[in-house]
Amino acid sequence: MDEFERLLRKYERVDKDGRPLKEEGGEEVTYASVGEQEEFVRIPKDRVAVVIGKKGQTKREIERRTKTRIEVDSETGEVFITATKDTDDPLAVWKARDVVMAIGRGFSPERAFRLFNEGEMLEVINLTDIIVGNDKNALPRVRGRIIGRKGRTREIIEEMSGADVSVYGKTVAIIGNPIQVEVAKTAIEKLARGSPHGVVYKYLERRKKDLELESTAYYEALEGEPGITDLEEDFWED
Repeated sequence: MDEFERLLRKYERVDKDGRPLKEEGGEEVTYASVGEQEEFVRIPKDRVAVVIGKKGQTKREIERRTKTRIEVDSETGEVFITATKDTDDPLAVWKARDVVMAIGRGFSPERAFRLFNEGEMLEVINLTDIIVGNDKNALPRVRGRIIGRKGRTREIIEEMSGADVSVYGKTVAIIGNPIQVEVAKTAIEKLARGSPHGVVYKYLERRKKDLELESTAYYEALEGEPGITDLEEDFWED
């Protein structure tokens, strides 16, 4: 039995708490392995090629930056991430998992790689947890409110919060530092619950005044901490 099959059998039936696995038709599912250096994530099948990248470039780059091994099942969207003998960051497997999840939630690799920067995090909001009622048109309507005409509302949220936002399927994914993520998340949840766009924009304007100061203090507190280096600019060059 090879390593990929071993991990597949280990995770295919139960979650991290031992409960039966509930299939969710293309939505990602993650399972942390307490005390072990391996992670499992399921991404939508139409995002598998993006995770792998042209000639495997993206997958190899994630492996290189985290010194992990990544196995992808193209037919199911299941991705297994394991530490290697060279892995020297105790959080490397989690970082690789979050980058894979971010790409699976609609981010381009370039934007997902922001997670390699120290102090950045990924937050995924399931819109079905917010929407009340059984109106089949509710999800498209809420997605439309968050995206806005020609994507302008999403852009405003990004500009005002400093976070990156991806609306994909039933989810909205956010990348940024914890302060940026919280501001963007609040704005998105307000829109999903029906708050007028003007009210949400005023909230963003009010928070933006403090965001720069709070973010600066946050990053200053991280200075000197070990972490994976920022993106090399030449990676994405042809």
